[in-house]
Amino acid sequence: MAADHPGSGRQRGTLAIDLGSTTTVVAFQEEAPGSQPQLLALPPFSCESPVIVPSLIWLSGSGTLRPLIGRQVLDGGLADDPSPQLITDFKRWIGAPPGASPGTDRLTPEAAGSLLINSLLQALPPHLEVRRLVCTAPIEAYGGYKRWLQQLGQELQVEELAIVDEPTAAALGSELAPGSRVLVVDIGGGTIDLSLVELPGGEGRAAPIAQLLRFAGRDLGGSSQRPRCARVLGKAGLRLGGRDLDRWLAAELAPDQAPVPALLLACERLKCALSDQDEALVTWSDGRQVQSLQLNRRQWEAILRRRGLIDELDRLLETVLAAGRAEGVTVSQISAVLPVGGGSRLPLVEDWIKDRCPGLRVQAERPIEAVALGALALTPGVAVKDVLSRGVSLRCWDRRLGGHHWHPLFLAGQSWPTEQPLELVLACSETGQTALELVLGEPEPDQRHEVIYRDGVPLLRSRQAGALAVAPWPGEGLALPLEPPGEAGQDRLKLRLSINRHAELTVEWRDLVQRANEPVESPGKQVLVLGMVR
Repeated sequence: MAADHPGSGRQRGTLAIDLGSTTTVVAFQEEAPGSQPQLLALPPFSCESPVIVPSLIWLSGSGTLRPLIGRQVLDGGLADDPSPQLITDFKRWIGAPPGASPGTDRLTPEAAGSLLINSLLQALPPHLEVRRLVCTAPIEAYGGYKRWLQQLGQELQVEELAIVDEPTAAALGSELAPGSRVLVVDIGGGTIDLSLVELPGGEGRAAPIAQLLRFAGRDLGGSSQRPRCARVLGKAGLRLGGRDLDRWLAAELAPDQAPVPALLLACERLKCALSDQDEALVTWSDGRQVQSLQLNRRQWEAILRRRGLIDELDRLLETVLAAGRAEGVTVSQISAVLPVGGGSRLPLVEDWIKDRCPGLRVQAERPIEAVALGALALTPGVAVKDVLSRGVSLRCWDRRLGGHHWHPLFLAGQSWPTEQPLELVLACSETGQTALELVLGEPEPDQRHEVIYRDGVPLLRSRQAGALAVAPWPGEGLALPLEPPGEAGQDRLKLRLSINRHAELTVEWRDLVQRANEPVESPGKQVLVLGMVR
């Protein structure tokens, strides 16, 4: 449903942008009481039925022409352009570690995402006044994605900028009863995200009006309305999605052909056709001759199984359900399964959900728009209490063993923002010590598979199980001075560590040794931000 364009009067409200690997959805909701969310048609960038914007950018060779965005690329017949001027599949690499993105020399993934979002904002109808912009982010790259949005927020002319992970947004828009627990299966163009989310309210508790998270602009904490918290019980994700399935098809049906855009586009059409029919045939041109690709659903599902899709879905599901069990939630206590993303329409995935979640209601309406419309459920918003996907550890000296070890401070699966600070007492390791150093690290994820690329084809590779390694945070540790110098074994500093709603780890400290003319409860000189969690 596209937004109405009244002849007079401005509509002030919230804009949600669900940037996807293949399609981007834009929705708007006015602040007026009783207003309904609307999908926005943004000509000339958007398509119709459904109203989406293809996540495509085409850059002119000379640089003097404006880039083509979305539908403009399709209308120009450039969606299968093999040149570097065509920028696709950039969303999945936003926030990825340096060197992980295949990238292009023309535009980084972050720059491509910024160009698309800025273009969409400029195409908004003039009568819409965006007070809040809510963007959705994948779980697997949430931390880096958020940092990119924070930088982008400095350029955008919006009062408030918020972020919510895609599965949580989908759950909030599912319109289930307060207190429901929702298993979200989000299979998009570039990522697979599974999460178990507990909606607010229920058990005699009202579901109060909510409050937006903010990552740029002013703070909403002064609102008199109580926030409603959606609790993420467990989540897991992988950088594997619909575009990778297209490459699997290309490798199987045209193994001697390079995975050029024209071939991948044909594979995408074949994949979509097999979601609705038992057998399909598509054609494509390599520039010299027209070739055909033919497959039936049984063969297609055999390819997906052989490539490891079902095994990986099983692993992600067990990770999420194990986190739920740790919170006292069993499968029988899940209210519904919510499939979102184009990949969730695959018959094999639909059968997998029914087989792994017997007896659970599957709510599969509007899988393409669900995330954007759910993000608008954050208007006036909810404060989403998220969970850590990695955790934080502190390097400590073990006097008995004569070496360092990593002591966990916050564990993967622990919710944030923290309600109470974590208190910790540090002792000196030697006499005459003038400072205690805080060195923090992040445990590596406990994943048994990773996605690697071989000759342009994504492969799932197994990892060896074992103790989790801890990667120190970049930069030097924080040295907290001791005056007077400490003595070996002496309890010296009391720390209070917290994670705030901006995902910042902060520390406040107090020296336990009283100095002359100083109150016993004298705190550290300041509260320091140690770094960002994820």
